[in-house]
Amino acid sequence: MILFTKLLLAHLLGDFIWQPNSWVTDKENKKYKSKFLYFHILLHGTLAAILAGEIQFIPYAILIAVTHGIIDLIKLSFQKNNTKRTWFVTDQILHILILISIVLLYKNKSIIFFWKENNFWILATGILLLTKPTSIFIKTIISIWSPESQNSNQDNSLANAGNYIGILERLFVFGFILTGHFEAIGFLLAAKSIFRFGDLKEAKDRKLTEYVMIGTLISFGISTIVGLIIQSLLQLP
Repeated sequence: MILFTKLLLAHLLGDFIWQPNSWVTDKENKKYKSKFLYFHILLHGTLAAILAGEIQFIPYAILIAVTHGIIDLIKLSFQKNNTKRTWFVTDQILHILILISIVLLYKNKSIIFFWKENNFWILATGILLLTKPTSIFIKTIISIWSPESQNSNQDNSLANAGNYIGILERLFVFGFILTGHFEAIGFLLAAKSIFRFGDLKEAKDRKLTEYVMIGTLISFGISTIVGLIIQSLLQLP
């Protein structure tokens, strides 16, 4: 389990945190001719090798990098503008399945990890998952319903404020679950609803209201599920 957690953390870092949008755009435009595709592959292999922390894992890290590149290249070659959401989800599922297969192949059962070290990797992966990766996932999923009626010149909100609010609310939910304060989640959801009510009432746009509700419920749902999973993992002997 701890090896998979480390590899998942490496995947989140390589695919979301340390992959600039400029890389993604260049890969989509140039596909296999993009130098950033190969930088991306190298980054994944390097992160997997470093976080695994064992010399003998290097061949498996190379295998992760190669398979990651193949999956990405297939996605880049076949995805269209109207199928990006489907390919995004498929791409991530395939990457996770590869990581699971690598762990099963490696059978890393001979190494003993301390309990606190296990907790660190599990918590770090859970927290990271709820930041940019989840933001990208939610944005991708609900982009099909993105309201078109709002004019950008009428938007007086802070730059990327919605993204940071979403990350903070998920981390709060995550913390509330780990500390056993489930009632605080209700207060957080109510507080956000109160603050959002004025904006939605002023907008007088049913589509915008539904869009915000869907995004909020998905955000709270993911953070709750991740929190419960991490809580269960931390309680394992």
